[in-house]
Amino acid sequence: MTSFDPTIPSSLGPPRVGIVGVGNIGGAMAARLRSCGFTVAVHDIDHQAEARAVSLGAMACATPAGLAMSCDVLIVAVVDGPQTESVLFGHHGAAAALAPGSLVMLCPTISPGDVERFTTRLDALGLEWMDAPTSGGPIRVREGHMSLMLACAADVQARHRALLSVLSNRVMYVGERAGDGARTKLVNNLLATINLAGTAEVLALAERLGLDMGRTLEVIDQSSGQNWIGSERMKRLLRGDTQARARTALLAKDSGLALDAARSVGFGVPLGGQAAALFALACAQGLVDEDDASLLTWMRQSRG
Repeated sequence: MTSFDPTIPSSLGPPRVGIVGVGNIGGAMAARLRSCGFTVAVHDIDHQAEARAVSLGAMACATPAGLAMSCDVLIVAVVDGPQTESVLFGHHGAAAALAPGSLVMLCPTISPGDVERFTTRLDALGLEWMDAPTSGGPIRVREGHMSLMLACAADVQARHRALLSVLSNRVMYVGERAGDGARTKLVNNLLATINLAGTAEVLALAERLGLDMGRTLEVIDQSSGQNWIGSERMKRLLRGDTQARARTALLAKDSGLALDAARSVGFGVPLGGQAAALFALACAQGLVDEDDASLLTWMRQSRG
């Protein structure tokens, strides 16, 4: 096991980390931290996900509040705003149980308004916070190679630089304003939605034109149409790998939040709107829990 770097100044040693939500991303974060010698506590309503983290040496806690009492840093890695609010401020919520000065990392993709509301309440409790949405699948997270879009006070970032460096070699500091991490993630994910929808559409068209989709994707990867999410997702699907690593519902949710953010500043996003509508329609027709690469399968079947 690789140890936390003791050469990084810290009067207390490695922080004790708690993670609420140990699905694909939170579970991979738990695995990364355990492999680097951190003490990790976890809580998840999915007992199988929780058990996987425990098998790596994490300690399970019955409630977010119970977890908060055994950690210095709380990582929230649930799905959406309502779940985040429940984890922090609901019945047995973590926020009131954290010691003053503890850090809360908000990693879900949620609305900037929700981030602003939650961080205001955390400030009132004397807690530090990071608006810290992530990008990258479970493999990149386990390797410490995920992208971390970080908004927080500069001194908070400095105090926790060692932990951040373990979690990610791609920490992108976007400023101090609460919600700017979320805003950056929503802009990114709207483009991801556009790129993935576009790649699925052109591959379905290629097949209809009598082309081999795999060979066509190889050409795209070496040409001006290349984009990471389209290439990564479609290669997996064309190999027959349909495991749901990133559910279709997630990009549908994220692109909807991005459209809300655009409307809030009076900015039209016609391409984003069309791509978001495609994901919403795919979900309505049964792809909610399928991998988002399944958009190609749906397009092949549904396009006349």
